[in-house]
Amino acid sequence: MADKYSVTQYSVSTLLGYIEAGDIAIPEIQRPFVWKGRQVRDLIDSLYHGYPTGYLIIWQNPDVRLKNGDNAVGKKVLIDGQQRVTALMTAVAGHAILTEDYEEKVVRIAFNPLTDEESERFAVQTPVHLNSKEWIADISELFKPEFSQMRFLIKYLQDNPGANAERVEKRVLQLIGIKNCLLGAIMLVPDLDLNEVTEIFVRINSQGKRLNEADFAMSKIAADEKYGGHLLRKAIDYFCHLSMEPAFYQKISTHDAEFMASDYASKVSWLKDDTDAIYDPSYSDMLRVSFMHQFRRGKLGDLVSLLSGRDFKDRTFKEEIAEDCFKKMRIGVLNFMNEYNFKQFVLAIRSAGFIATRLLNSQITLDFAYTLYLLLHERSEISSAQLKNCIQKWFVLSTLTGRYIGSPESQMDKDLRGIEEKGFFVFLKENEEASLSEGFWDIRLVQSLETSSISSPYFLTYLAAQIFNGDKSLLSNSTRVSDLIVVSGDVHHIFPKEYLKKSGIKDKALYNQVANYAYLDTNVNISIGDRAPHDYFGEAFAQCGGVERRVGTILDSEELLNNLRANAIPEDICTMSAENYFSFLHQRRVLMAQKIKSYYYGL
Repeated sequence: MADKYSVTQYSVSTLLGYIEAGDIAIPEIQRPFVWKGRQVRDLIDSLYHGYPTGYLIIWQNPDVRLKNGDNAVGKKVLIDGQQRVTALMTAVAGHAILTEDYEEKVVRIAFNPLTDEESERFAVQTPVHLNSKEWIADISELFKPEFSQMRFLIKYLQDNPGANAERVEKRVLQLIGIKNCLLGAIMLVPDLDLNEVTEIFVRINSQGKRLNEADFAMSKIAADEKYGGHLLRKAIDYFCHLSMEPAFYQKISTHDAEFMASDYASKVSWLKDDTDAIYDPSYSDMLRVSFMHQFRRGKLGDLVSLLSGRDFKDRTFKEEIAEDCFKKMRIGVLNFMNEYNFKQFVLAIRSAGFIATRLLNSQITLDFAYTLYLLLHERSEISSAQLKNCIQKWFVLSTLTGRYIGSPESQMDKDLRGIEEKGFFVFLKENEEASLSEGFWDIRLVQSLETSSISSPYFLTYLAAQIFNGDKSLLSNSTRVSDLIVVSGDVHHIFPKEYLKKSGIKDKALYNQVANYAYLDTNVNISIGDRAPHDYFGEAFAQCGGVERRVGTILDSEELLNNLRANAIPEDICTMSAENYFSFLHQRRVLMAQKIKSYYYGL
């Protein structure tokens, strides 16, 4: 391991100086600054007392061969320790930092040299400290070049005439000495494999945030000064934040003139009026999709290498490769953010019945579907209607087969090559034949529905099928399944839970089977109570013959039968009691699987 890194020591002042000069880049991996004020205070307190504060990890980018043949020394990038260094920059150097709310502020730390209580010597500044003569309201004042220790002590002792001058001087000197405190730094060599960098990070910082390829890619982008990486990083961050909080646009437009002057601004402005939450991407999602559709590669580790200028053939690093990579990523991000692209993709997913986030359980499956949309959108031979159907079918196929759950990057890499080589329609047909055989529909899918997880992709796809078909909820002639899902309705037991428990079926995994679930209107659910199916379904059929309505709102027998079919309920449900429960579960799983099959081929 020794040849993979070296250990050095930086004083606080030296480290901050390197960062000010741009020799060490803070890539904002954990954007934005997430520490609380008390954590900044605790760090300063630890340095004051000479306690260890953990190692920084710095990875030097590889030297890059310039177009003129010269070599440029790679910049050092801080990949772990950003929160600690940023805390020092704001508390000691007085720099404004970006908060979790994307607001700039300075975290000011106050110091009391008179107190004998160690725990009360430092505090996050409040108006009390500003109005107190005992407290030094902002320690950053003591680290400014123009600070005069003598003038400060004379003034402080005049304001606090009873103070012990020797003790005050000793403690102020100890505070100023923070700038000479040494921080350990592990310097990783430039040519380390990304997996090795990650492994070293994990072993050294097991308590911290586990970094992944997207984190490293963002570090490369944020540290770039030559090809617009700084603005590209902002565009990605802002888009992700706006998708969750549209009102944030006001802060961007009033506080970030540089970004508003870029061509990214117009691409994100539509989000200020957008409230759709079907696809709220993270920066990892944006990087992955932008990279995949521009480079036709599925492994984000390759993006990290390309951003560094890596030539995969001769294993050197070249400026033109890095330049081309940034250019392509810029195009990819702009395409990702494009209002038409994004909304048409979301519309395709919604139109397939996935109308709420509760129906989506795999973000990476959505990522590949959006990548596919962007790839096929570029091809003039595919119409808009065809494009929507392609996206819907591939998304449902991928969901049902768990295509991107095991080793997603390898599978996506393979799929991108297959689509490029064969064309999408041939590729889709081959995968339908291989993955969606009769055995899948009749056996595997039926078995997969044997679960109590309401987040199961098979049950969620069944619900999407109901929404796609416009099905009404069980025993209702007006309320649709989609209505209940949108307004956060809940699934209910067809064989009521308490009824099954009283009948001896007390295992949650048995009475909470998804095959025992259906969306019910509240009034219908109340009228069912804890009764046996033969009881309340018997009433539902009886009221179709003119008996007083007691369960649901359906009064026509043919409509009731259609409602049972729409909800995958066996028609002999009106004769069933607890002894038929397990037979019912199997019958319903078969009917649910048939419904999903019809839905898929109807897309």
